[in-house]
Amino acid sequence: MVSTSTLIWISCRPLLRLMFCVTCGIAITKADVFPPVAAAGAGQILLNITLPCLMFSKIVPAFTSQNVNALGPLILLAFLYEAIGMALAYLIKQLFWVPHRFRYGILVTGGWGNVGDIPTAVVMSVTLFPLGGHKLVAWDFQGPDVEPEEVKEAMRLKRKALLLPLSSFWGKSRYRQPTGSDIADEVAEKTMTNGSEVIIHSAPQKHVSFIDDSSTAVPTDGVASATCSRTPTEINYRYRQSSPDRTERATREMVPNTAVSLSIYEVTEPDTLPSHAQHTTRMHATNTSQFHVPFSIFNLKVLSEFLKALLTPASITIFLAFLIALVPKLKALFIEVPGTHIPSAPDGQPPLAFILDSTSFVGAASVPLGLICLGSSLARLSWPRKGEWKKLPLGAISWIAIAKMVVMPVLGVLICEGLTNVGLISKDDKVLRFVCIFLSCLPTATVHVLLTQVYSGTGSSEHLAPFLIPQYVLMFISMTAITAYTIQLLF
Repeated sequence: MVSTSTLIWISCRPLLRLMFCVTCGIAITKADVFPPVAAAGAGQILLNITLPCLMFSKIVPAFTSQNVNALGPLILLAFLYEAIGMALAYLIKQLFWVPHRFRYGILVTGGWGNVGDIPTAVVMSVTLFPLGGHKLVAWDFQGPDVEPEEVKEAMRLKRKALLLPLSSFWGKSRYRQPTGSDIADEVAEKTMTNGSEVIIHSAPQKHVSFIDDSSTAVPTDGVASATCSRTPTEINYRYRQSSPDRTERATREMVPNTAVSLSIYEVTEPDTLPSHAQHTTRMHATNTSQFHVPFSIFNLKVLSEFLKALLTPASITIFLAFLIALVPKLKALFIEVPGTHIPSAPDGQPPLAFILDSTSFVGAASVPLGLICLGSSLARLSWPRKGEWKKLPLGAISWIAIAKMVVMPVLGVLICEGLTNVGLISKDDKVLRFVCIFLSCLPTATVHVLLTQVYSGTGSSEHLAPFLIPQYVLMFISMTAITAYTIQLLF
């Protein structure tokens, strides 16, 4: 029986090596020795040279036709962990406010972990790029920006609407059902308090609009004008003075758009406002005429983009390495295979063994270089200043860190033990069981930082930093605990 102190030391020691490399990256970045241009170049070397070499040098000797079935559980768990992480992030997004420029990025934060092993790295690469996962980050920066106060107000009303049925069910309702005038008055009061601009149009139409962004176009034809894309933080309030029933129904209508524009649209005569059916028909006809694309062309375009994203050096190397590893005649060119005879080189080694030696030599730089780039990325993240903490979405930040570094490891242990009990994972394959459990306690992938910097247009990742840093602080505690527990469980 191993003592607790020994377990803790065994669990901490690999993390000390990781901390050393990350600290080196932070130090050279803070000293201006490793500027962003150099970090970008190192990232390209990592993705296109060292990582493919590492994968080739590890796959070819390790896999055979007898043990390749071990990939199945790892790939299954990789998809499961991504799906569960995104589901937890979506749940947090529904309960706590998230900055408008991070409304989709939080899903990437929850779904993609900082994996480094071969099978899960392949799954991450395929789902993040060829399958379009990176577009979630791009969607954050489409359309006009929205102030945090407006997002908070939308989330407050949304939370109230979600909690009302629950309170009524338990007979402890603290709120009465809001009427249309209640919500309109509340929005008007809130917007006027925030110093929003008030515009009153004279006859023949009275138009009252509360717009925080003076650049936002205000519709004057009596129909709510949608902005360029969709988001769940949009609330539009439309009403007619002459129809109280419609007022109460329409003021609670939730319309998804990119920007939050809390507006009270104009009060007109009933015959001057187009009906919802007419407006829908007109918009449908416009969309059909302007955006109709042949289905076959669309499919070819999607397939072309998928193949382009899939044909990267890392992906090509993986496919080639598995082909060599599973065909004995090809594998014997690189390493000695029992039962397969291939003429050897003058030094007695297989004829292509020098390729495997070269890829092993170059691939050894992959992990340290990746950790140094990780430290550099963390060093460039801006910490919130003293007075800025209260403005941050602390609820979402705290719970996404807890979900990734506390809830996911617990679920990982339960899932892996369940798969072991049903026979999908062999009880005797303790290394595979350890890897499957360990992968559940990984923080968010640092590639999220690079994607955010690229798609933001400014090179900044200000909204991502508060979500990322707590995870990497908790990582050392979470990884130590899960490693010690797994060793105790298996051995």
